[in-house]
Amino acid sequence: MNTAARVSYAVVVPTLARDTLADCLAALAAAHGPRPEEIVLVDDRPDPEPGALEHALTVLGDLRARTAVLTSGGRGPAAARNTGLRAVTAPWVAFLDDDVQVGPHWCDQLTEDLAEASRDTAAVQGVIAVPLPGERRPTDWERNTAGLARARWITADMAYRTEALKQVAGFDERFRRAFREDADLALRVLDAGWRIRQGRRTTRHPVRPADRWVSLRAQRGNADDALMLRLHGPDWWHRAVAPRGRIRTHLAVTAAGAAACALATAGRPRLAALAAFGWAAGTAEFARTRIAPGPRTRDEVTTMAVTSVLIPPAATWHWIGGRWRHRSAPAWQEVAP
Repeated sequence: MNTAARVSYAVVVPTLARDTLADCLAALAAAHGPRPEEIVLVDDRPDPEPGALEHALTVLGDLRARTAVLTSGGRGPAAARNTGLRAVTAPWVAFLDDDVQVGPHWCDQLTEDLAEASRDTAAVQGVIAVPLPGERRPTDWERNTAGLARARWITADMAYRTEALKQVAGFDERFRRAFREDADLALRVLDAGWRIRQGRRTTRHPVRPADRWVSLRAQRGNADDALMLRLHGPDWWHRAVAPRGRIRTHLAVTAAGAAACALATAGRPRLAALAAFGWAAGTAEFARTRIAPGPRTRDEVTTMAVTSVLIPPAATWHWIGGRWRHRSAPAWQEVAP
């Protein structure tokens, strides 16, 4: 028996019972290599019906006997993963999202990744592949999803030592969305003296269908960025190797629009026109940046034009709300376990 085969691990999958869950579990059941000691599905819907996941579980085959289903009360993926973490006993836990599909040799590759991990390695990240359409340019939503292939420490496929997770008290449950909770955990683990490395196993992350307002809803993540700022300081972007985003530009464009309205109301037409020009120029630049690399269909151009007007004030609202809501949150080291 080789070294990789002796590595014991569990799999935790938080889920909202989406249609993608069955494909996720089917790929896991079909993967070659040492099987997980246990699989924990955590249903994070606020009020799930008993047995609601039974249909999806049928694809697990012989893995069904070692699979448990828990609930986490709709508190978000961070809380759901903590619920799963508390239920496992294996020395390693591999977190998968419910919309990914592991590769055909994932179990073999995972155990090899874990067997090769040095004693000070807390986590080994999988390689994420995002299939994009080959016959046309990707849409804005498809390009955003494709960014997962370059992201650091994402829990779409991330294996952690159970010991390391317990040392830093797991995921921070103040992160209620699937955004930044993985970067926050990784920074705390690194600050605690552990290492995180890239593995060789591969996992496919298809682009799930989305309506035209998905980019607008995504602006809620600016509140999570505000929490990251409080927890990890102003250089967290650099330390997390995360794109800075456009929040400063969104703040400026929103301020210009608000100033234009205020000045017009105050009877200052020239200054109002100048502020309105700044708002229009910033909005046009944002729309052009999003439209140019895309398919430029009528529907995509319309969606980009409308959401480019709405995103700056939405981002500003969530950023300011996050700064206010988390104004008293201490740096994580001040309350480290």
